[in-house]
Amino acid sequence: MASLRAVEGPALNTPSHPAASFELVSEGRARVAGALEFDTVAALLPLGSDAIEHGRAPTIDLSGVTASDSAGLALLIEWLSVAQAAGRSLRFENIPLQLRQLGALSDVDDLIGAL
Repeated sequence: MASLRAVEGPALNTPSHPAASFELVSEGRARVAGALEFDTVAALLPLGSDAIEHGRAPTIDLSGVTASDSAGLALLIEWLSVAQAAGRSLRFENIPLQLRQLGALSDVDDLIGAL
């Protein structure tokens, strides 16, 4: 299986800004790991969008996400928009508590499947 991987540059790969990655792990399944924060999501957006548009990632596992902020939530919402525009389904699994709480505060928890 081909692997797409984005890792932030060395300056951002520190304890306060750990690297983030998007990886195709099996047929129809991708995994996101690291911190989904303002400094990391820009590198992940095109990788996830491409995989979603081409039907290679209808399921994205978020169990490897170690931290997130509103930029991480915005990334998930943007990927849902990409899926909708491409006529693809998209489901997030193992949504971390921090993202579920942000989703609830923003009233988008049902959109990202964080019920």
